[in-house]
Order: sequence, then structure tokens, then C-alpha cells
Amino acid sequence: MVKDAKNVLVVIGIVLMGLVLLTGSIEAEDEFKVGISQLVEHPALDGAREGFIKGLEESGFVEGEDVEFNVENAQGDFATAQSIAKKFKNDKADLVLAIATPSAQAAANVLTDIPLMITAITDPVSAGLVDKMESPGGNITGTTDMNPIREQFELIKDFIPDVKTVGVLYNSGEANSKVQVDIAKEVAEDMGIEIKEGTATNSSEVQIAASSVVDKVDAIYLPTDNVMASGISAILKVTNEKGIPVFGSESGMVESGAIATKGINYFELGRKTGQMAAEVLDGKDPGEMDIEGSDNLDITINKNACEKLGLKIPSELLEEAATVIE
Repeated sequence: MVKDAKNVLVVIGIVLMGLVLLTGSIEAEDEFKVGISQLVEHPALDGAREGFIKGLEESGFVEGEDVEFNVENAQGDFATAQSIAKKFKNDKADLVLAIATPSAQAAANVLTDIPLMITAITDPVSAGLVDKMESPGGNITGTTDMNPIREQFELIKDFIPDVKTVGVLYNSGEANSKVQVDIAKEVAEDMGIEIKEGTATNSSEVQIAASSVVDKVDAIYLPTDNVMASGISAILKVTNEKGIPVFGSESGMVESGAIATKGINYFELGRKTGQMAAEVLDGKDPGEMDIEGSDNLDITINKNACEKLGLKIPSELLEEAATVIE
């Protein structure tokens, strides 16, 4: 009898251990795996990432409880972005966020059966990610950071009313940058402004690009371009020596020393993307969700940069500005 009782206890113990392991397995499965592939570190893309995580959290997906994040940075390298996408595929991620166009293109090539959210991408159609912005089909949706380029050129005129020539620096190898430059040319022509282009395909060429136009322009404009955003300190080294103001397309550029911008709040853009991702994790088909733009345009002014160049800030812009950097 004692032996039988021991056997029963052993069996009960095994059953209980199995239940514990099974429960733990169920709990682990309840935690969604979300991969984040970021092209490079700079304030705009960092803000988009942080906003995405916040948007998911506000929608009920809390890190460590409902969702596990795996954040990877490609350091500006497309091949690395592809390797990151393959890693997420092998890890069986439930959803992936790609931040910036090259990261999204790399992910789209690999992740065909995993929901793919995109953000900080100017023109997803021209980038070959989707065929249309409304109900794009497939496994991709998210947000676009298409710039209010006309408003940004009007901001330049607010600071420099008699501006005649503007230099535009961009990565000639990035499709979304070319789209913005084409729009900038149309806007500038309407405003009687001549455009001078300076191009670079990587950060080591940025200073050369700035030097190629700085003596020919009244101001320089930077579109949302990851190469230029990452190399803005090199640009400013050239332009500050010549007394030429640089106007950015997003607040991170202004925080780094550009004069001003009227642009997208990337944290809020990422936040919207996170809210959309929550709907996908709840079962919504990403292919049925429109790719959305930003509802928030903020004026950011770097007062210190203006003072260095002796540039007067229009009083009405100071009153309207969301952020003034002293």
C-alpha cells in the first residue's frame, strides 16, 4: 500500500509539473514578439521608435507583459537591414516595424507572411513597398512622413524675405529623397527661387556636398534624408563658416543646429503607427488599413543658431512655435 501511495504521489507530481510547464508555455505564447528594424540612429528615427512603443502601450500592449520587443539597428547598411529581417523571420516575430525606407525595403523582401508596419517613409509607392496608399493589400501598412515642403519654403522666406537661391542637399541614391527634391523644385519655381543641388550617397560625402553649393546660395534646405540627418554636424561646419543658414525638414535637425522647420513630429508619427500595430495584433488585416500621414505639424526654432548668424526671428513665428531652442 505504501508503495502504491508513493507511485500515486509521483504521478501527481509529474502531472502538476506538466501543468506548470504547460501554463508557462501558454503565458509565453500570449506575449507577442515584435521586431523593430531601424536604419540608423538620429533624433527623428529615434522619436518614431519611441512613439511606436508608446502607441502600443497606450493600446494595451505593455512591454514585458503583453509584448516583447527586439530592437535592431542597421547602422545605415542595407545588407545589415536584410540580415535583421531574416533574423526576425527565423525568430517567428508576430509583427515587425521597419523605420526608414531602406529598412522597409529590406524587410519587405524577406517578410512576406508577417505583418510589416512601416514609418518615416516619404513615398511608399515610389519606394516599391505598396501599389497604393489606400487599402494597400498584402502584409504592409503604416505611416508616411511626406513633408509639407511648400510650408517649409514659406518658412525660409519668413526668415529671408529676399531669398533668391536655395541649396538642397540629399542622398541621390534614395528614391524618397528624389521625390522630395522634385516637389521642392516645383515649389521653388512657383516662389521665384532657384534651386542648387548637392548630393551625397553616404556620410563621408556630406561635407563635400555642402561645400559644392554653399557659395552659390542664400540658404540651404535639407529634406527628410537619413544621410543628411546623420551628417548634419558636417554640413553645419561648412555653412556656419560661410554664414549661410540651414533649414531642416524635421525638429531633430533643428535641435542639432539648423535654424528652423515646420515639420512632422516623429514621436507622434510613430505613436500613430503603434496604435495601428495594436489593431493588427488584435486581428485586423494590415492590407485593409490605409497608409496614413501626420496630423501634427510643429514649428521648431533654434534661437541660438539664429543668434550665431545674426538672423532675426519673426515675432509671429516665435509665438506660433511649439519648441524654441535657446
